[in-house]
Amino acid sequence: MLSFREAQAVEDLADLLYDFLPGSGNNRTAFPLAASQAGVGDLWVPGSKRPAIVQLLTATLEQRRSCFTKLIVAIVRQAMTYRRGKGNPLSREEIDRLNSLLPGVQFKIPELLDSGFLSSFGPPKAEEPAPRPATMLNEAKAQELAALLIEITKLDPQTRGLRFEAFLNELFAGFGLAPRGAFRLVGEQIDGSFKLQGQTYLVEAKWHGPQIGFADLMIFSGKVAGKASWSRGLFVSNSGFTIDGLDAFARGRQTNLICADGLDLYEVLSRRVSLIDVLEEKARRAAETNRAFVAVRDLSLRGR
Repeated sequence: MLSFREAQAVEDLADLLYDFLPGSGNNRTAFPLAASQAGVGDLWVPGSKRPAIVQLLTATLEQRRSCFTKLIVAIVRQAMTYRRGKGNPLSREEIDRLNSLLPGVQFKIPELLDSGFLSSFGPPKAEEPAPRPATMLNEAKAQELAALLIEITKLDPQTRGLRFEAFLNELFAGFGLAPRGAFRLVGEQIDGSFKLQGQTYLVEAKWHGPQIGFADLMIFSGKVAGKASWSRGLFVSNSGFTIDGLDAFARGRQTNLICADGLDLYEVLSRRVSLIDVLEEKARRAAETNRAFVAVRDLSLRGR
């Protein structure tokens, strides 16, 4: 089994390598073909691309560690062809990032560190400072999202759910939280994910219906617990949560979730509070009290 450090490095490698190659689709350049070239083709599991990449890297490290260098080299070689054909060739920055991540799984690959190979990309670009998350939605964006939320109420139940997921994706993007849309794993659906202060949060979103109770909280908590140990969960229920369900969920277990309801979303869209502040304070309260849900109106937040 991989150490925590190696597991984190694998997740970071999967994020980087995601755009190197397609998961399938042609007979010249694709992750399963690179895996076959490296002698680990049987470790590629078809399905959603990112989970498949994580599985491939993890299984190679655990079962055929001697093939790991061959796998990375095969991926890079094919990516050089694939990305150039797409008009978006590999960059020096991507190779430098790859070289910085590989020691996390106890590897350095001489071919990727070769000065002649690196100089073929030209000098690395000056690193731009990462954009800071927005502290507040601008008025126009807040009005746009509020109108979208009202529009959702007029849709049929199935369409409402999909539009609610899209709404949340736009909301997280508006605050610079790097959202990722819905992705499917074997036997389950996660509605998306975002990053906050280096922490990855998986998202479950429910637009309408009865308030969320203990059973739904437990199911989503189990999904989050089945991922990386550093994952957290945000359960968004427009209808809210039952008091009994929240009380039962807080007893006898450490919460890996925070929760938000429709009134919380209204507070953000009215520009009274920042989503960043809301999520950070909810996480802090969960750590202090083991309560997954504390309403925005009880968090003593001030608008900016």
